[in-house]
Amino acid sequence: MGMSIKYLFMALVCSAAFCLPAASQNADRRDVRRGNRDFRKEDYKAAEIDYRKALVKDSTSFAAGYNLGNTLYRMEDREQAGKIYDRLKETADTSPYAADYYYNVGNVVAGAENWQAAVDAYRQALLRNPSDMDAKENYIYAKQKLKDQQNQQNQQNQDNQDNKENQDQQDQDNQNRDDRNDQDDNQNQNNQDQNQDRNDGQGQQGQQPKITPQAAQQMLQAIQAKEKETQDKVNKEKAQVLKSRQKEKNW
Repeated sequence: MGMSIKYLFMALVCSAAFCLPAASQNADRRDVRRGNRDFRKEDYKAAEIDYRKALVKDSTSFAAGYNLGNTLYRMEDREQAGKIYDRLKETADTSPYAADYYYNVGNVVAGAENWQAAVDAYRQALLRNPSDMDAKENYIYAKQKLKDQQNQQNQQNQDNQDNKENQDQQDQDNQNRDDRNDQDDNQNQNNQDQNQDRNDGQGQQGQQPKITPQAAQQMLQAIQAKEKETQDKVNKEKAQVLKSRQKEKNW
């Protein structure tokens, strides 16, 4: 079998066990045999109807349920095929067709990229039929896809963690910057208040006290009296000097 994924996962078990014979079950043999004939002719819609009729008559029929699940898979209704397979799980474990059953289950979940379930299903198929090379190839492929998926998830988690740490650091840096700006604003406000206080003090010191006209007149008279006293003293000293000089001249 080639390694083309589409081929691997489209390759359901097509051995005689794929369409289980009606004789091995209690379901209506005629409906199951008719469904098998329609399936081989690739008339999957008619086969679906036949198998569902058989299940109406015997809901426990493994052959009818298994073949119906395979038919739905061929019709690309993998979701419904998976549901049919799930109903058969307990019966399949004790069935001689368990290996084929788990192989087909692996194909369904692999198509949905549920790689962990695919690995588990193919492992179960190999445990029951180790010589199934198709199951082995699909098992290896599913394991690799699961590993890639886990690595991608781990990388995404790491990226999310790095982004969160970067955001936290950025938030902290912004908070520190805001705190520094608040401190600078407070300092500037304090400086402005101190400058205003100094300006107010200087303004008060520069203002001259107001003097009433009466006080101004008294101050003027006092100054004039002081000047007259000073002038009289100067004139008296000059007279003494002149008198002394006259004596000197007489000598």
